[in-house]
Amino acid sequence: MTQAPRSGLTAVSTALLAMSRHLEVRDVLKTIVVSARELLDAEYAALGVPDDHGGFAQFVVDGVSDEQWKAIGPLPRQHGILAAMLKDATPQRLADVRLDHRFEGWPDAHPDMSDFIGMPVADGDEILGALFLADKKCPKPAGGCGFTAEDEELLSVLAQHAAIALTNARLYERSRELTIAGERARLAHELHDAVSQKLFSLRLTAQAAAALVDRDPARAKGELHQVARLAAEAADELRAAVVELRPAGLDEDGLVATLRTQVKVLDRAQSAARVTFAAHGVRALPAAQEEALLRVAQEALHNALRHSGARAVDVTLTRRGHGAALRVADDGQGFDPSAVRRAGRHLGLVSMRDRANGVGGGLTVVSAPGKGTTIEMEVPGG
Repeated sequence: MTQAPRSGLTAVSTALLAMSRHLEVRDVLKTIVVSARELLDAEYAALGVPDDHGGFAQFVVDGVSDEQWKAIGPLPRQHGILAAMLKDATPQRLADVRLDHRFEGWPDAHPDMSDFIGMPVADGDEILGALFLADKKCPKPAGGCGFTAEDEELLSVLAQHAAIALTNARLYERSRELTIAGERARLAHELHDAVSQKLFSLRLTAQAAAALVDRDPARAKGELHQVARLAAEAADELRAAVVELRPAGLDEDGLVATLRTQVKVLDRAQSAARVTFAAHGVRALPAAQEEALLRVAQEALHNALRHSGARAVDVTLTRRGHGAALRVADDGQGFDPSAVRRAGRHLGLVSMRDRANGVGGGLTVVSAPGKGTTIEMEVPGG
C-alpha cells in the first residue's frame, strides 16, 4: 500500500471519530463540514439541510469568516446546483462551477469559486442534505478540476457515515424532546398537587387570621405562624421543581444565560439564603458539556438549599483553557464526604461525578462539618 492511501484512511478515520463524539444535530453538522474541508484540502465547504419550503432549514459553512457570512445575507434558496444536489443523489465534480448551465451567480459578498465537488448525504432514498466543497488547494490541471476521483471516493465514504451520524443525532434530539415533554407533565402534576394545594391552604389560613385579629388576637397569632410555615413549604416545593426543570431554551440561550435565569428564580423563590451567579469569559461549549455543567449546578444548588442550612450560595462559571470550570460554594453546615459514602447517602454526588466523567471532565467536593461545601467541576472544550 502506498503512503497516500494510508494518509487518506487516517484522515477519514479521524473525521469519523470526530462525528461519533457528538449527539447534537448542530454539532454533527459543523463537524461534518470541517472534516470534509480538511479531508479534501479545500478552501471552502458547506452543508445544506433542506426544509419543506424551497429553502434550507440549516446551512453550515467552513472557510468563510463570520463577517463574510453576515455580509452574504440570508440563507440560499434551493436553486441552481444546490437544487440539483438535493433532487438527484448523484455526486457532482466540476472544473469550474461558474460555467455549469445550472449556475445562477453569487450574492455580492460571496467569495468567487471555481472547481467544485458536491456529494449528497442520503439515508436510503431520503436525501438528508448535501455537501459542497470548492477551490482545491493545489495546482489545477489545464481545463480540469482540482478535485480528483480519489477525493470523490473519500467524500462518498464520509457522506455515508455523515448520514448515520446525522440520523442518530436527530433520533437523540427527538428522544430528548419526548423526555422533556414527559418531565414537564410530571412537574405540572407535582406543582398542582403540592404547591397549589399549599397556596390554597395558605390563603384560607390567612383569611382566618384576619377574621380573628380583633376578637381573639392570641388565636390570630397562631394562625399567622401557620401562614409562615405553609409559605415556607410552598417555596421549598417551588424551589425543588425549578431545580429539576429541564431547560428547553439551553440551545437557544446558552449555558450562561440559562444558569443566570435559574439562579435568579431560586434567589427570589426563598428568603433563607442569598443565591448569586457570576460568569467570567465563558465561551460556548459543545451541547453535551453545557448540559452536564447545568445539571451539576442544579444538583449542587438543590443540596445547598434543601439540606445545608446555608445563608449564602455562590455559583461561578469561569473559562478554563478551551473549556470551563463551575464552582458552587455555600456557607452551610457542611458534611464529611467519607461518612456520607459509608452511610450510603450520596446527596447526588454519584450522579454529579457520572455527569462530569461522561463529558471528559472531573468533579471535586470539598466539605467538612461546620465549614460549608464547595462543588467544583471542570470540563474540556470541543
